[in-house]
Amino acid sequence: MNATKRTVSPARFLGRSLVTVIILFFAVVFGLPIIWLLLAPTKSSTELTGQPPFSFGSFATIADNWARLSEFQNGVIWQWTANAALYTGVALVLTLVATVPAGYALAMTKFRGRGVLLIVTLVVMLIPNTALVLPVFLEMSALKLVGTPWAVILPFSFFPFGVYLTYIYFTTSVSKDLLNAARIDGASELRVFTSVALPLATPVIALVGFFNLVGNWNNYFLPFVMEPGRKAPIQVGLAELLSNVPLFNPTSAASVTLDLPVMALATLVSVAPILIVFLFSQRFLVEGMTAGGTKE
Repeated sequence: MNATKRTVSPARFLGRSLVTVIILFFAVVFGLPIIWLLLAPTKSSTELTGQPPFSFGSFATIADNWARLSEFQNGVIWQWTANAALYTGVALVLTLVATVPAGYALAMTKFRGRGVLLIVTLVVMLIPNTALVLPVFLEMSALKLVGTPWAVILPFSFFPFGVYLTYIYFTTSVSKDLLNAARIDGASELRVFTSVALPLATPVIALVGFFNLVGNWNNYFLPFVMEPGRKAPIQVGLAELLSNVPLFNPTSAASVTLDLPVMALATLVSVAPILIVFLFSQRFLVEGMTAGGTKE
C-alpha cells in the first residue's frame, strides 16, 4: 500500500500558527499570574523574592501565613467574608424574586407601555454601575440607610440585565402552547407561573443568579462608600489589607504589617466562595447560556 501524504497549504499552515501563537499568548498573560498566586502563599516573604517564582514552598509556611491572616485585627478577614456572604445572599434572593416574574411578564403578556419598558431596561443596562453610585448614595442617605446593610443590599438587588435575560429565555425557549394548556385546564396565572414556567426556567434562573452573585461579590466602589470599616465586605477589606503591605504603602505607620504571601492568601480566600459556586452550578450555567439559541 502506498501511503498518501497530506500536504498543508501555506495559508492553512499560517492560520494554524497564528491560532497557536494567540493561544500561547493568552495562556502566558492570564495563566502565569494565576499559577504565581496559587504558589505565593506556600512561601515566606524572603522565599517569594529569593526563589524561582513558580517553585513550591512548604505546607508549614501555608499554615503560618494562614495563622497570620487569621490573627490580623482579631480575625477581621472572616468578618468581611461573612459580610459579603450576607449582602450578596440577601440581594440574590431579592433579585430572583423581582427579576424572574418581571421577565416572565414582559415575555408572556401584552400591555400598554411594554415596548417602552423594554427599551428603558436595555438603556439602564448600558449605564456603568459606578455612574450610579452618587445618586444611589444620595437616595440611601435620604432614607437614612447609609451605614446599614440595606444600603448595599438594595442597590445590589437592582439587576436589569437579569430581567432582560429572563425575558429572552421565556420568549425563545418556553412554549406558549404548554402554558395555554395549563390555563385551559383551569390553572390560575399564578399557578401557571409557579408550576409550569418556573421549573422550565431553572437554567436561566441559575444563570441570572450566578451573574448577580459574581457581580455583587466583586463590587468594590458601592460597598466602599456605603459600609466602611468592619461592616465592609471582603473586596473592600482587601484594599485595607493592601494598605498594610509595606511594598505597596511604604509610608504606612501601622503597627501590624502584612507580607505579600499573606496578601496572596487573602486574595484566594476572597475568590474561593465564587469558585465553589461555579464548580457546583456549571451544568446549569451552560444550559442557561445555550437555552436561548433555539426559537419556538
